[in-house]
Amino acid sequence: MLRVLTLATLFPDATRPNFGVFVERQTLGLAALDGVELRVVAPIGLPHFPLSLHPAYRALAALPLREEWKGLAVDRPRFLNLPATGGRFHVASLIRCLTPRLDRLRGTFRFDVIDAEFFFPDGPAAVALGRRYGVPVSIKARGADIHHWGHAPATAAQVRAAGRDADGLLAVSQSMADDIAAAGIDRPVRVHRTGIDRNRFGTIDRAAAKARLGVDGPLVVSLGALIPRKGHRIVLEAVAALPGVTLWIVGGGPDRAALAARIAELEVGDRIRLCGPLPHDALPDLLAAADVMALASSSEGLANAWVEALASGTPIVIPDAGAAREVVTCPAAGRIVARDALSFAQGIAAVLSQPADSAATRATVDAYSWERNAIELRDHLTGLVGQKG
Repeated sequence: MLRVLTLATLFPDATRPNFGVFVERQTLGLAALDGVELRVVAPIGLPHFPLSLHPAYRALAALPLREEWKGLAVDRPRFLNLPATGGRFHVASLIRCLTPRLDRLRGTFRFDVIDAEFFFPDGPAAVALGRRYGVPVSIKARGADIHHWGHAPATAAQVRAAGRDADGLLAVSQSMADDIAAAGIDRPVRVHRTGIDRNRFGTIDRAAAKARLGVDGPLVVSLGALIPRKGHRIVLEAVAALPGVTLWIVGGGPDRAALAARIAELEVGDRIRLCGPLPHDALPDLLAAADVMALASSSEGLANAWVEALASGTPIVIPDAGAAREVVTCPAAGRIVARDALSFAQGIAAVLSQPADSAATRATVDAYSWERNAIELRDHLTGLVGQKG
C-alpha cells in the first residue's frame, strides 16, 4: 500500500470551486488507483486582524478545518499570511502550522511520501516536513510557482533550495522543466502532463452548443483570471478590429473595471462580453461553441484552457509562452503569434478562414489523459519511496 500525503495550497473549497481544480482532478485519479491510500492537506493563508475581517478572508476562515471533499479526506489548517512581505515568511508560517497537525496525523495515517502540488510555499515546507518524518518528497511545478516565486527576491532562494533538496521533481511540460533549470535548479525533472476529461470535452456538437448559448456567427473565447498577465485586453482589442466576430471573456479579477471601460471606449459592447467566472462544469459547452480560444498570457506552464479547448475541437491562438510549441504543433491546433493586438487579430482571422476540422484539432491532444496522469504519478511516488528505503 502506498500512503500519500498530498500537500496543496492550490485546492478547491466551497468558496473557490474553480481554485486548483486540476490538482483536485489529479488527486482524485491517484486516490482511485488500487494500492493507494491518500490524505489531502490544503492549507489556507489568512492575515492578521483587521485584514482578516475582509469578506473574502472571513469566508475562508469559516471553512471547516476537516471535511470530506468529493470522497477525499481533506484537512484545511490555517497559516499566517503576512501581506506586503513578498511571501518571505510563508514557508516558516506553513511549517509551524503543519507540524503539530502532521505529528497527530502520523498516529493514524503513517504516510510514506509527501506530494507537494505547487512549488511555493508547498515545496520548501514539504522538504522540511519530509526530513522531520523521514519520508521522500516530490514537488510539482505548474507555472507561476516558478515564473514568479522562483525569481522574486524574497522567495527565490527558498524555491531553489527546495528544488535541490526534494527527492523528485515534476513539471507540467518540458518548457516548465526548462524553466526550473533556468531558475537555478540543476536537477532531472520528470514531465507529468495534465489530463482531460473526455466524457465532457470533445463530445459536444458545435452547432448545438452555439444554439444553447444563443451564439450566432464566429465566437472567440478568452478564458482566465482578469489580471494583466493573462492579456485579455490584447484579445479584446484584436477582436474589436474583426467585424462580425463575438468575444466572450470568462473569468474574474481586478482588471474587470478596466476591461469594461475599454469595451465602452471602443463601442463594441454589442459583441464583446465580460461573462465573469463560470463553474468548470460550464466549460465544455462554452469551448465547444467557440470557434477560437484566444489567450494572450505573458507566461504559462501548460495552460489547462489550452488543452481543454483543443480537446473540444477548438483551435487556440496564443503567444510563444510556456509550452505553446508543445501543443500548437500543426495548423489544426491554431496559431502562435506575437503578443500584441494586431498579431492576435491576424491569427484569429487566419483560424476563422480555414475549414474547421474538429477531429484533427482533438487529435493534437490525444496523449493527454487523466488515467495516464494518475498511473505516472503513482509510479513516480512509488519509485521515490523505494529509493528512500
